[in-house]
Amino acid sequence: MRVALLQMDLAWEDWQANHARAAKLLKGAADGGANLALLPEMFATGFSMDGAKIAQPPGGPTERWMQGIARGLGLHLIAGLAETCDAAGAPSALPRNNALWVSPDGDVSRYTKLHPFSFAGEGEKFAPGESVVTWTIEGVRVTPQVCYDLRFPEPFRLAADATDLFAVVANWPERRRAHWQLLLKARAVENLCYVAGVNRVGDDGNGFHHAGDSAVISPWGETLASAAEIETVLLVDVDPAQVADARAKFPVLKDRKPGGYRR
Repeated sequence: MRVALLQMDLAWEDWQANHARAAKLLKGAADGGANLALLPEMFATGFSMDGAKIAQPPGGPTERWMQGIARGLGLHLIAGLAETCDAAGAPSALPRNNALWVSPDGDVSRYTKLHPFSFAGEGEKFAPGESVVTWTIEGVRVTPQVCYDLRFPEPFRLAADATDLFAVVANWPERRRAHWQLLLKARAVENLCYVAGVNRVGDDGNGFHHAGDSAVISPWGETLASAAEIETVLLVDVDPAQVADARAKFPVLKDRKPGGYRR
């Protein structure tokens, strides 16, 4: 499967502008043979804490736009979006920081960020998710994660056996870019699978700069593609057979001792 990472500069709290910007990049991804395109966390608005202003209902304008794009280009899409519903599509008292998978047939599935970024007050504005999910897309087992989730190895480990590709959508600021780069590689190496991290570029409405550093890491920890500071589309082929081969050659996952990981 060919995966496209859309490293975008996001217009602040302006979903119409971001739809137009993403549409151009998605056309390039489709022309490049992509089967799946990844867009950043809250790609329609940037990482705003104003949930009352930016959170959309299920079936809202961005979901409908994604369905139209996915159908028109024959692409699967995974993109971050602030919504008024939980992962099951049920109304939520607080907004949720969701990742949506939209298929070319128009089907929609959701994952809610497990770990709101409490350091910035996200946990006061957005409710956390309840569980990890894994989707099978074109024969590839894909587990989505959202930004701050990357810092927590537990959900990655929980899903590792059933995952070929972790898809991390983010608005990760430049001041912690070394952490982003390190953690993407760590998650790939420790779980012997692909990790694709797509991050935004440019300045947001909170005054933070984002360098991008979007990348795809192989099961052996090799950087297959990366880019910084520019708006671009990265295209990388991922192969579940390579994951199975890495795990057969170096069967570290079989040596886990969950019973001993407690005090």
